[in-house]
Parts: sequence; C-alpha cells; structure tokens
Amino acid sequence: MVPKIHKRGKRTVGLLYYLYGKGTHEEHIDPHLVASWDNNAPDPGRDANATYKQLQQLLDQPLDNIDAADRPAKHVWHLSVRNAPEDRILSDEQWGDIARRMVAAAGIDDPDQGAGCRWAAVRHADDHIHIIATLVREDGYKPDLDHDAARVQAKARLLEAELGLRRLNKGDGTAAKRPTSAERHKAERLGKDRASREELRETVRRAVAGATSETEFFDRLAAAGVLIRKRVAPSGDLLGYKVALPDDRNEDQEPVFYAGSTLSPDLSLPRIHERWSGNTSSQDTGAPSDQATGPAPSGPATARRRAAAVAWQAVLVIDDGEDAQVAAHIAAAGEVLDALANTSAAHTRDQLREAAFAFERATRSHVKAERGHDRALRQAARDLVYSGPALGRGEDGATTAMLIDIAFFLVTAAAHWHAKKNHAQQAAAAREAAEHLRAAYQAAASVPLGVLYQRGRHLSQPLRHKQAAHLRAAVPELAEQILAEPGWYALAATLADAESLGHDPAALLAEAAERREMDTADSVSDVLVWRLRRMADLPADASTMPHHSSTTPTRRTTTPKASRSEGSGKAR
Repeated sequence: MVPKIHKRGKRTVGLLYYLYGKGTHEEHIDPHLVASWDNNAPDPGRDANATYKQLQQLLDQPLDNIDAADRPAKHVWHLSVRNAPEDRILSDEQWGDIARRMVAAAGIDDPDQGAGCRWAAVRHADDHIHIIATLVREDGYKPDLDHDAARVQAKARLLEAELGLRRLNKGDGTAAKRPTSAERHKAERLGKDRASREELRETVRRAVAGATSETEFFDRLAAAGVLIRKRVAPSGDLLGYKVALPDDRNEDQEPVFYAGSTLSPDLSLPRIHERWSGNTSSQDTGAPSDQATGPAPSGPATARRRAAAVAWQAVLVIDDGEDAQVAAHIAAAGEVLDALANTSAAHTRDQLREAAFAFERATRSHVKAERGHDRALRQAARDLVYSGPALGRGEDGATTAMLIDIAFFLVTAAAHWHAKKNHAQQAAAAREAAEHLRAAYQAAASVPLGVLYQRGRHLSQPLRHKQAAHLRAAVPELAEQILAEPGWYALAATLADAESLGHDPAALLAEAAERREMDTADSVSDVLVWRLRRMADLPADASTMPHHSSTTPTRRTTTPKASRSEGSGKAR
C-alpha cells in the first residue's frame, strides 16, 4: 500500500473535476464516494441530483467561518492511497475504512481530537482511492500536519498486515519515482510491459554504464533510439537533459520528455558527472591497475573473466570496507549488471534484465558514495559494453555463467550490507536481483557444467579416486557432502584439468575453500568449479581441453597469480 501526499492546491472544485472525470487517458472507471467527514456528503458520481459545486461548497464551508486573512494560501489537501498490482481487490466498505484511518493518522480528522477538517474519499479504480480535504477545521483552527507523510506511511504498514496485502518496506526517500496510474494505463494500451518512465530509466542506465564523458553518454543514448533534449546555459555549459521514446506521444502528438532527475535521483546530469569524477583517481578496489586503465578486452569471454576478477574484489570491499567506499561499489555493481544484461545471449537476457532492473533500487541510499574507489568496476562495465554481444555457447557462454556466479555473490553481499544498515527497500531489491541471477545462472551454466560432468564421468577410476583423495585432504569437513553432489563429477574434471597444467589440486582446493564460507552453499561443487577454473586460468568451456590420461604431469611449484585475487559466487 502506497500513500502519497500531493502538492497542496487552491481550487477544490478543480481537483473534484479531475477525480470524477474520465482521467488523462480515460482510465477512470465509475468514480464515486466511499467515505466522507460526515458519511453524508453528496456524490456526483452516483447521485444524478448531486453536483461538483455542492460538494465543493460543503467541503470549503469552514473557510467561510474565518477571516480571509487567516485562510491558508493553499487549502486543498490531497492524498492518494494505492495497492500493489498483485493485491486483491478491496470493497468500497474496506476502502472507506482505509480513508477514515488515513485522515485520522494524518491529523486531518481524528475523532479523538474533537473537531476535524472536512474531507471526501473518491474511488475511480479498483486499486486506489483519492482523499481531498480542506485545511481548516470545523472550529476554525488549522490541523496539525507535522510529519503527516510519515504518519500515513506508518498507518499503511499496519493496514497491509491487517488486510493481508503486500508488505512494503519502509522507504528512505531515495527511490526512483513510480509510474503514475495514467502512465501504466497508457503502457497497457500500447501493449508494453513497462511504462515509458521505466523503459527510459533502463535505457539511460545502460547508456551511462561504464561511460566516461558527456559525448560518449549522449552518443549511446542516440544509438539506443531515444529522443534527446539538452538544456544549455548561455555560457554554453550543459545544465541538464531530457529523453523521450519516439512512440510515446501526448494528445497533441508531441513526444513526452522526462528529465533524467525525474527518472531516478542518480540520473540527473550532476549525479552522472559524479561517476566520472573518479576516472583519474588512483584509488580503486585493489585489483591490478591495468584492469582500471588498460584497453578494452578483445572479446566477450575476456571481458567476462576480467569482470569476474574485479567483482570478487568488490565483494571483499562490501564485506569489510568503509561505508562510503561500499556505497560506491554497490552503485558501480549496478552498472556491471546493466552492461551484462545488455550484452548477453537470448537465453539469459530476460532474467539478467530483471536482475538489473530490481538491483537499481539497491544502488542508492543516504550513504554518500565516495567515487574513485569504484573505478575498476566501472571499467569492467565499460569492457563488457565494448567487447560486444556474447554468444550463448562456447567460451562466451561459459564465462557468462562464471560472471553470473560471482554477480550472485556480489548482490548478496550488497543485500547483507543494506540489511545491517536498516535499508529495508534496498536489501529487498538486492535479494530480488539475486533470485533473477539464480535463474539466469541455471540457464547459462547447464551446458558448460554438462560438459564437465561428462568429462568427470569418463575419468579413469584411479584418476577420479585420486581427485577424491585431494578433496578429502583439502576440505575434510565438506568432502563427503561434495562427493554426494551431482556436481562432483564436474569438480573432479576441473581438478584433473588443473593438475594436467601442473597445479597442485589439493593446494588449489584449500585456497579456494578458505576464500569464503562454503557451508551455506546449495551446491558446493558448483562454487568450487568456477572458483578453481578462474584461479588456475582454465578455459571456462572445458570442451576445448584434451581428455585426460592417468599420467601424472609435473606440478608447478607456485600458485598462479590469479588465485591471489579471485574467488567465487554463491552456489545455487
């Protein structure tokens, strides 16, 4: 349940005409009263003898009882109360009770305080009501509306529990503006899944992911096909921008433009400039400096491997870093998800888009991000964009699974951090993103893990027993659980692949297992497969590797450099 207090107005009858009218796009259905201050107000919606003027005069009557100098400049108070789309449809009686409890909570008309303001609640859709009130009480005094917005939000949380409605998390004022009822109805009429506001927000976020200049940002927007208006100062400096979808027109057939700041607080031009302020900073996540300043990778698979390495470093920062640094990394993680969704193959694209769309809410809080520390993550997003679309098979497909694996860990770490800070909406958004990543991982990993499974099944029995012995030596507390998992064969093949290149499997396993707790993983073998293949620099697509003999290769005496900085994501 979302209560929203709108800007105060001067004309009671003007708002009544809107509430009882057809709506901007004829979305209002059967407008009628569900409650009023005396339960006896005229209803122009269902009473042919009632008029807007009659209702307006009754609502405004308290104004006539006080001197003109004492009347508020804007006396019309307006509250809308909307349920979630998935909530059941409430009756008029239930909406009437909600209206009475809302005006009491706000301080408009509280029976326990004696005289109240006059008000009326109008319903013109299944999912919401509007409450209009005059801000002078019956006794001539003005109502106490201090913190009215917070009070109606608190009342909404109680009503959700009582009525079995979707339980919303407490907000902190950093969320992007939701589409209006008119915008949603318009999207439905046009056969779109999302309102123009949401579609544009997603497009702008993709355009800014990894971008380093205004020119690059606006070039990407233009390439995406949106219309752009720039606001330029007399000096020639760019002050802001607006965007529109070419097919979103108003009644005059003009494009409907949205300023970046109205799409999301962090998409205003000044806030976008803040992202670029760290481009020349020497501070980053601790990943090798060439990951922040070097050329773009030569292909999607390389970009995904590098992004996975940088993302793991970000997980460590989110776990143990300073708040300002953590906030920057979480914001930049959103750019990586946007870039990944924009460049992935069809079988994972929808779930990755939903993950990025959900995680957007987790990228903002009242903790100010300290830009510059996120440089490596933003470069990873840039690399993903410029490496081009990935195939759904081969090394591209397998490294996509590898990156989704660590991305799951990344957003889960963000969820934990937000939860510790009591950022309820952000934590919920990160958890939702994790579920979409879980689904995307299943789609991306099935083929490469299937290849590894078959390789493991075809290992000679002595070689498989040898890998099991390495497992028991390295992680004795998890060995029997892993050996019972279906993914054990894929892990055995990975250990054999690593050993064939001269690595010590037991040493790699021990290092991989200590990188992060393993006992909460749904599939420990999956976690270790991707972790080991990154650490040992093995191809993610094992079909390119030769089959194994029982010959023992000469082992390397040092652990590869990659193992010092890379880890794995949470298993599904």
